[in-house]
Amino acid sequence: MAHVAPTAPGRHERTAAGTTHTSRATLARPLLMGLVYGVYAAFMKRQMGPVDAGNVFYGILCGAVFAACLMALARIGPRLQQEPHAAAYGIFGGVAFGYLYSLADESILKSSGLGLLVGAGVGLAAFYRYHARRA
Repeated sequence: MAHVAPTAPGRHERTAAGTTHTSRATLARPLLMGLVYGVYAAFMKRQMGPVDAGNVFYGILCGAVFAACLMALARIGPRLQQEPHAAAYGIFGGVAFGYLYSLADESILKSSGLGLLVGAGVGLAAFYRYHARRA
């Protein structure tokens, strides 16, 4: 007799026909990371001067853009193959780091180089994670 193999609890998503499931953690992680990114960007832009409305708006804007990109990547990424998915996270990480580093009044060449190194590291780590997880 053939029986259905048991599944681990919580490993499948319950979805209605044609809808996708969005959990709180799926939304909370990008929002929290966007908040941290925005606060850090505002702090770097301030450069030890007084806090004004421009710095606060700048931090909110940077955090919102970061969170929106991260949510889009988390939403679209699983539909991609492993290699483009890892490359997308690498590019996102490299651009985000390079931009924050450029706010420290460093040269564009140095910011781009360090962003490229960080992006390559993030891409390799994501590539390893996706291959180890789906293999």
